[in-house]
Parts: sequence; structure tokens; C-alpha cells
Amino acid sequence: MMHLGSFDDEPASVALMDEYLAENGYVNDFSDTRLHHEIYLSDARKVAPEKWKTVIRHPIKER
Repeated sequence: MMHLGSFDDEPASVALMDEYLAENGYVNDFSDTRLHHEIYLSDARKVAPEKWKTVIRHPIKER
């Protein structure tokens, strides 16, 4: 998911991801080797927090 805004607001985006999974027959598939990943597309030192772009990735599997 593309999260727009401050890192403090990421839990709301993760909640949307979880809702989508539940509605479409998937669950998160976290383990010691399958983790939450974040890809930062904005330089937090140069861009205002409300314009930060972060890709949030979770491993999933079918229910």
C-alpha cells in the first residue's frame, strides 16, 4: 500500500490493509523470515511530513 503522510499515521493505513485482507479471503503471514517492509520514496530530510510517500508491504496468504 502507498501510505501518504507522516510515519505516525501509518497504523491507519495498516488497518485499511487488514480490512482489505479480511474482506477478500487473506490473512497476514508474518514469521521470522516474512516481515513488515517499508520502502521510503521521499527524503524525510527534504520533504514536509504531509508529503512523505512510503510503500508498506506485508506478506499474506489465503485463508
